[in-house]
Amino acid sequence: MENKIVVGVDGSPGAESAVRWAAETAHRRHFGLHLVHGLRLAELYYGGGLAGPATFLDPLREAGRQLLDDAEATARSVAGDLTLSTAMPVDPPVPLLIELSREARMVVLGHSGRTAFSGMRVGSTTAAVASHGHCPVVVVRPRDEGGEVPVSGPVVVGIDGSPNSEQALATAFEEAASREAPLVALHAWSDVTYEDFYGTARLPTPWETIEAEEQRLLAQRLAGWQEKYPQVEVRRELVRDQPRHALLDLSAEARLLVVGSRGRGGFTGLLLGSTSQALIQHARCPVLVVRPEKGK
Repeated sequence: MENKIVVGVDGSPGAESAVRWAAETAHRRHFGLHLVHGLRLAELYYGGGLAGPATFLDPLREAGRQLLDDAEATARSVAGDLTLSTAMPVDPPVPLLIELSREARMVVLGHSGRTAFSGMRVGSTTAAVASHGHCPVVVVRPRDEGGEVPVSGPVVVGIDGSPNSEQALATAFEEAASREAPLVALHAWSDVTYEDFYGTARLPTPWETIEAEEQRLLAQRLAGWQEKYPQVEVRRELVRDQPRHALLDLSAEARLLVVGSRGRGGFTGLLLGSTSQALIQHARCPVLVVRPEKGK
């Protein structure tokens, strides 16, 4: 699985978009593609481990096989020479995808599944895997509700100086280079205002001096990566605001948002930070959530 992109397949329009996005990415990056559908057979078992009637199992397997066949046809329509595999284990989707994420290059999911409630922006499977996955997880979101997934525009990365955002920066340069796309590096250098602590009373603060220092620090963070990827055009964005606000605005022009799963404000043990949660719920382009390295 080390050089494969794993895609969860459930027959929903969101999953079909995920298959197309993953097939194009696998073709461009020379990765394999692994399509997987969890049968949820455990849900058909009675108490005491007694199986439900076989008349329920066979149609379920046939339907699952058809979903995988359709997904494979979709992937082949994007790139016919893909190295492609499929699997239909009996496990429920969430533990199955989390286990596969231990060795996969990335896991790609649609923004909502066939069991999502009406109006629910992110399906339960997508939210759980984005929170608990061991590798980068991509949530494929359309530009507009029910619309097409964007294939042009810059790659946008959020930087806050945390170790996880440094990993996101490395991933973003790699993604931008492979797509021959420009990179927008957004740094929210002050996402807490004095009003949060002192009401409307502001303390005198040399914002110009602080901003100049943050500009210098951002340039330092980018310098090494720009040397490694000289072909990537970089645009720097500094904001004194909550990062999710600026990132959501930029998602309207981006082809991909790259963020760490948790930032500098994340509590120890927090699986998915508030910025990442907001983006997978509301962004207008695919979102790539980068997990911390083991032990960090």
